[in-house]
Amino acid sequence: MPYIEAKVTVPVSPEKKEALKASFGKAVSLIQKPESWLMVGIEDSRDLWFAGEKLEKGAYVSVSAFGNPSRSDCSKMAAELTKILSQELSIPGNRVYITFHPVENWSWNGSLF
Repeated sequence: MPYIEAKVTVPVSPEKKEALKASFGKAVSLIQKPESWLMVGIEDSRDLWFAGEKLEKGAYVSVSAFGNPSRSDCSKMAAELTKILSQELSIPGNRVYITFHPVENWSWNGSLF
């Protein structure tokens, strides 16, 4: 079960949120996870600062995944997520920050996987 949470500084229309969700759904395969278990959260119009500077256009993306995706797969997914945010929201790649979180214990429907 992967979860992708994106916090972006720009407003995002419902249509763009759907487009992001669909693109994230394709990108999750890069860490060997199926879209059928993907949960996505998108928070727009967020205040984000880096190195003391407020970002006019920026994004922080957190990717949590059951198990431990390889560094190579995470690198591919980071490149794809950066590309998606650049194309869909015009956020420069050098303002996209991504963290990956392997999860050992994950529960759904009251039981651990």
